[in-house]
Amino acid sequence: MLQINSLDLRNVGKVYHNLSTPELYEEAIRREEAMVGHLGPLVVSTGKYTGRSANDKFVVREPGTEAQIWWGKINKPFEPVDFDKVLYGLRSYLQNKDIFIQDAYAGADPNYRIKVRVISEHAWHSLFARTMFIREFDSEVLDSFQPDYTVIHCPDFQADPEDEHTASEAFILLNLDKKLVVIGGTSYAGEIKKSIFTVMNYLMPLQGVLSLHSSANVGEEGDSAVFFGLSGTGKTTLSTEAGRALIGDDELGWSDTGIFNYEGGCYAKMIRLSDEAEPEIYQTTRRFGTVLENVTIDPDTRRLNLVEAGTENTRGAYPITHIDNIAEGSMAGHPNHIFMLTADAFGVLPPISRLTPEQAKYHFISGYTAKVAGTERGVKEPQATFSACFGAPFMPLHPTVYADLLGEKIAKHGSKVWLVNTGWTGGPYGVGERFKIAHSRAVIRAAINGDLDDVEYATDPVFGLAIPTECPGIPTELLAPRGTWGDPAAYDAKATELAGRFRKNFEEFADQAGDEIATAGPTM
Repeated sequence: MLQINSLDLRNVGKVYHNLSTPELYEEAIRREEAMVGHLGPLVVSTGKYTGRSANDKFVVREPGTEAQIWWGKINKPFEPVDFDKVLYGLRSYLQNKDIFIQDAYAGADPNYRIKVRVISEHAWHSLFARTMFIREFDSEVLDSFQPDYTVIHCPDFQADPEDEHTASEAFILLNLDKKLVVIGGTSYAGEIKKSIFTVMNYLMPLQGVLSLHSSANVGEEGDSAVFFGLSGTGKTTLSTEAGRALIGDDELGWSDTGIFNYEGGCYAKMIRLSDEAEPEIYQTTRRFGTVLENVTIDPDTRRLNLVEAGTENTRGAYPITHIDNIAEGSMAGHPNHIFMLTADAFGVLPPISRLTPEQAKYHFISGYTAKVAGTERGVKEPQATFSACFGAPFMPLHPTVYADLLGEKIAKHGSKVWLVNTGWTGGPYGVGERFKIAHSRAVIRAAINGDLDDVEYATDPVFGLAIPTECPGIPTELLAPRGTWGDPAAYDAKATELAGRFRKNFEEFADQAGDEIATAGPTM
């Protein structure tokens, strides 16, 4: 009998406990779960679910945490009795089935890390967990490993929506009381890491640590930078920069001593990845230990086609050590610069603008961007959206909890905050063009290097943003968005429309945010 916290899994088949990467390769191939691509990556298909299934994620409502959760369309309540039904079904389903267990950590800072156990029925998902979380290599430590939180991952097990009150056959259920996550009905591996990110986002603020849906890097002088953003805005790409060491690409914490990575790996979008634009990430697709989801592969030569795929959300999970320049210990000091990345599908925001502390909290709470194709089920083209804290699906507490922490830390450590549009210019999606990665890198590099400290700024009349009038590495005409449109009146109309959306969205948070933050948004 295998003890999993308070959960008994009885009569399971063979238990593969903390297999190494080569061993998991062998099991995945033997079980026909995957194939080996040219030069060594493991290539898999996730089937029907190629992105997160946001509507299928629930938080179990229980007395110990009920008062703290931000209930609503994001954190949807799930009854304990229904959770127990699902758990009973999982227990029965796993009888006589082989299982794979990986024990690891979330949180590079030993003062705040948690112990995580991931149990899955598939070898490749176990490799994903081994890749994405922080490994423990000491066999004696692993022998006595007692997890703080456990993930039970059974993608081939489907729920009964009528009986168990899930939204579909797929489910992601977080039970903070039992310290347990159960996932089924979907093979999309991102659900594993995002469920633990949600756990960290609940635990860390209670200890004064700000959870960040962001990437981060650090320069040779110890100057660190944070990049907030939803999937597809460029977090991974822009933080992987020559001359700056990568701290993490997606999930971090900001404590009283600095920032630290939650993960041990990176999870990057692979569609149309090129050696020219993103050389460091491209090279990971040619490495042993990388897990590639839903990429096109020639079954004979095993060579990859990263341009054409059945989904926009082709993904690569790779150990952070696959990147040549990484920060020691995945930690750094307090950020000198904070970049809020938005893929503006309206095409009206500038490539970079400087924010006041009040504007920083406003835009952090707003979390404006566009959902890009493939990130969630049903998204086929960019859709303008607001996601609080640039990661609402993973934030169990009210957004103002995180915003207040952000404001305190910015004030205490003097971080400069910038809004960066990695989306469209010259018109909305379908009319304008998306900013080149080179231009986004240029404006960020200029901010970090201090090239924007002494230039003149113009104030946007609608959004109140301070826009630099010049910036090295980017054509001056791209800095003022109105001038990039062929029809200025059309720009004015679209800018006014977007401003209205900002104001409408913020109504939900206005009471708790206060007037000082609410008035930092766009005017009409």
